[in-house]
Amino acid sequence: MIMMRRSPWLIALFAAALLVGGGIALVRHLLPPAATPAAADPVQAQRADAFLDLLDAGRYDEALAMGSPRLREALAGGKLQKVWETLPQQLGARQARGPVRGEAIDGHPILTASLRFGLTALDARISFDADGLIDGFRLVPAQTPTTPAAPVSTERYAETAIAVGSPDGDLPGLLTLPAGSDRVPGVVLVHGSGPHDRDETIGPNKPFRDLAHGLAERGIAVLRYDKRTKVAPQRFSGGDFTVEEEVVADALAAVALLRKRPEVDPARIFVVGHSLGAMLAPRIAERDRQIAGLVLLAAPATRIEDAVLRQSRYLAQLNGTPDAETEAALAELERQRDRIGRLADAADDGTPLMLGLPRRYWLDLNAYDAIAAARRSDRPLLIVQGEADYQVTAEDDFARWREAFGENPRVRLIGYPGLSHLLMPAGDRPGPADYARAGHVADVVIADIAGWIAQTPGSP
Repeated sequence: MIMMRRSPWLIALFAAALLVGGGIALVRHLLPPAATPAAADPVQAQRADAFLDLLDAGRYDEALAMGSPRLREALAGGKLQKVWETLPQQLGARQARGPVRGEAIDGHPILTASLRFGLTALDARISFDADGLIDGFRLVPAQTPTTPAAPVSTERYAETAIAVGSPDGDLPGLLTLPAGSDRVPGVVLVHGSGPHDRDETIGPNKPFRDLAHGLAERGIAVLRYDKRTKVAPQRFSGGDFTVEEEVVADALAAVALLRKRPEVDPARIFVVGHSLGAMLAPRIAERDRQIAGLVLLAAPATRIEDAVLRQSRYLAQLNGTPDAETEAALAELERQRDRIGRLADAADDGTPLMLGLPRRYWLDLNAYDAIAAARRSDRPLLIVQGEADYQVTAEDDFARWREAFGENPRVRLIGYPGLSHLLMPAGDRPGPADYARAGHVADVVIADIAGWIAQTPGSP
């Protein structure tokens, strides 16, 4: 799931680059600082609500008049209007605005209201100065917890609750088992970037649930779990971490857990990774050489900082020619991209890096080459690509995988015309709106994955 957040890397690579006018990044961090419930000052809560009412009414000058001089300067020149009116274009129509509630970040009070859009939800965070003027206004991924997927049972499969252990606490999930079978192949699903739940929920879509149920109907056990960045966001907010803590360690723990299940053949455990999870699947297999094979869904082959810039440029032109402010924002993003490329040779001066990710995270990723790691492995690979994916593209990423492995007998590559990053049908002009429409992973994709697993022998 790559936004200037999470999401949007947002939102998957998804969490993509979320661009707004004036060079303002709505979401500055992959994981924003965690807020805790706190008592709301009633006067400030009323003023925060009035501020949001003015934005909804299009009365931007009046809204700006409620701000401090610093805020008015930062959002002058139509920037506030452009931010507010761009949101539904990028995230789908807004469905609801929640009541203002009191919270605190590191002891500092804020007022927060949740904004629910078709694609995702944001928290509008508002803070006040000593004179009662609005001095801070941020839009970040909503902290509102989603209802965990409950176990489902049908005639063809049954689910049971399960937990994957991590240093930051158990990661709750589900094990989906085919009915009436034992010693079946098993799959661990590995998420894209961002704080995903067990279903990798994106708007109304749940690609991991589709995969789990569809593979179980075809005789394959599937383990999926809530990602550690969702279960323990405080561990990552402003912290020093790499993909080891974000993805790799927990995927390895899930593989080890699935291998112990008596219903599953321990020699036929497969890793199915999506987006960031697909890119890291060869690294996971290097750490556990008993993994029988890898399925890479929408696997990045280019450097992440290059992908962020590429996606941002695509999104910027999606609704017409970018204006001067957007071009300036893209130029700044390009400078950030170049800085990431030189990071290993530069001293740490404390300057925030692209997506708000820590220096160690970028150094780790820049030292990793997914294609090279896959070449070092002797495990069978299935590489799957939606050809209408604007985040991980057929032209930039899948072409590199094909060039590296197109003649390799242990690797199968399949492209699917018209499918998006979620391997669901995309619109005529692929974009974030695709994720706001309810869909399902294409049946042919699930059937091809299941058929490949059925034909792939177990680990030695």
